[in-house]
Amino acid sequence: MTDQTEQIYERLLVVRAQAGDEAALAELVERFSPRLRYFLRKLLSSADHAEDVLQDVWLDVVRRLGRLADPQALVAWLYRIARDRAFGRLRKARRIELALDEQLVVDPVSVDEEDFSTEDAARIHAGLDELPAEQREVLVLRFLEEMSYEEIARVVRCQIGTVRSRIHYGKQALRKALQKGEFK
Repeated sequence: MTDQTEQIYERLLVVRAQAGDEAALAELVERFSPRLRYFLRKLLSSADHAEDVLQDVWLDVVRRLGRLADPQALVAWLYRIARDRAFGRLRKARRIELALDEQLVVDPVSVDEEDFSTEDAARIHAGLDELPAEQREVLVLRFLEEMSYEEIARVVRCQIGTVRSRIHYGKQALRKALQKGEFK
């Protein structure tokens, strides 16, 4: 299927699931669970916690799917729910609020989009685990989920400038970690 056909089909699945079609909901779960699981593992750094949170995400989706007004917004909506659940889990476990620095701004012209080679994939995945959660999540959303800055800003609930900044500094930190080979 082409990307456009795929998007139309996903929107159709959402509408069918909203109408109570359990097979459509099951297909949405099957389609998005692997990607959400990876995202949650990178945020939580624990496969067990990611599985628990993923179940909670799908429970939230089932409860709130009828309120999703725009089926095209499904992907950002899913990731926002997953992110909220993950950070809720982190706050509960650490008993602290995560402070998100919304004031940091980087010149958007200086943010580059260079890709890493496929040979570095395993090192990059390991390196992501070493980054702060704010940087790790935007890098995963941008480069693995291929979300736009606008979509990422909706998911993480911050300004686009903050998204650009986190991506910029996250890439710098990831490059530094890859050069030094500093992995657990």
